[in-house]
Amino acid sequence: MQATVAADRPLLVAPSILSADFAHLGAAVDTVTPAVSWLHVDVMDGHFVPNLTIGPPVVASLSAATDLYLDCHLMMTNPERYLEAFRDAGANGCTVHVEVGDTDAKIDQMRDLGLRVGLAVNPDGTFAMVEPYLDRIDLLLCMTVFPGFGGQSFIPSVMETVRLARTAATERGLVLDIEVDGGVDVSTVVDCTTAGANVFVAGSAVFNRPDPAAAAEAIFDAASSARQHLLDA
Repeated sequence: MQATVAADRPLLVAPSILSADFAHLGAAVDTVTPAVSWLHVDVMDGHFVPNLTIGPPVVASLSAATDLYLDCHLMMTNPERYLEAFRDAGANGCTVHVEVGDTDAKIDQMRDLGLRVGLAVNPDGTFAMVEPYLDRIDLLLCMTVFPGFGGQSFIPSVMETVRLARTAATERGLVLDIEVDGGVDVSTVVDCTTAGANVFVAGSAVFNRPDPAAAAEAIFDAASSARQHLLDA
C-alpha cells in the first residue's frame, strides 16, 4: 500500500517515563525537556495489563514540575472512574483502550472534561475496531508492543493499521495525530513515519541513553528525514 505521510501534523517525540529513574523522576524529566514538548505517562492498573504503575498523584507532581504536555495512556479496565482525577492532576490528554468497550461514552466524558481525546488499540487489534471513532478523537495510539512492560521489540505488522488510519484521516480531512508506542528508536521510527504516524513514544531508547535529550533529538531527526524523503518523492 502506498504510504500516506502526515504532512499536516507536527512530528513529536514523547519520552515515556516508564523507562525513567522513578527515584529521580523530576531530574529525568529535566534531561529531556530541552528536546521535546510532550511527555508520555503510562498508567497501568494491574488488571487490564499485568503490571501496576502510577496514578493521579504522580501526574500532579509532574504537572507542578514541568510545562511539557502530559500525554496520559490509561491501560486500565475502568478508566472512566479516574478521568476526572487525571484531568484535575494536570493531564492534558488521556488515551483509553478500545478493547475496554463503551468507547462512545468514554470519548464523551473526556471531551466534557476538556481533555484531549485519545483512543488506543493493541497490536492484535484491527483498524475496523477504531475506524468508527476517528472523527471523534484527537489521537489514535497504535501499540507496537503488547502493553504492560517496557523494553519490548517493535511489531512491524502494526504499520498496516497506521497506514489505514492515516489514509482514512486524510481522505476525510480529519485533524488526527497518530501515535506509536513500543520499540520505537532511530531505526523503527522511519517505518512509523512512512506509514503515517507523527507522534513517537520512546522509553528505553531515550532514558536508557547517556544523553536522553540527544537521543530524543536523534529520533526526531530520523522521523523528519523520513518524512521529507516521502514529500520529495
